[in-house]
Amino acid sequence: MLAFLKKYKSKVIYSTLLIFALVLIRMFENQLFYDPFLNYFSSEYANLPFPKFNIFKLFFSLGFRFYLNMVISLGLLYVLFDDRKIVKFSIFLFMLLGYILLISFFFVLTFFAEESKMTLFYIRRFLIQPIFILLFIPGFYYQKIAK
Repeated sequence: MLAFLKKYKSKVIYSTLLIFALVLIRMFENQLFYDPFLNYFSSEYANLPFPKFNIFKLFFSLGFRFYLNMVISLGLLYVLFDDRKIVKFSIFLFMLLGYILLISFFFVLTFFAEESKMTLFYIRRFLIQPIFILLFIPGFYYQKIAK
């Protein structure tokens, strides 16, 4: 283990810093982003009406948070795999999934709001949490060792 750490010292340090950046985004989410659903979904929301929100501020806040998580995740992928093809493909996947999720979030919020609280919860979860990196790292690792 010690030999591994010495050999890949810079990768370990950069990976740790990037993961710490993702943790900081999560820790300071109330101060950094406009999201009235943070408190709503952390409470007993099943019987509560949606909070008042500004749809434009919410859209840009969710998009900005997704973008920040994406940039840090792409940096993590580059540090771990040192392969520009993986990063380029990941950019395409992140952008495609981000557009689909943002459009889905606002479609569900606008047309099915009160009936689809759980759907809204999970779509929002994928937007604000770096869940895709948890899927991409093992997938690209498997692809790399399978070659």
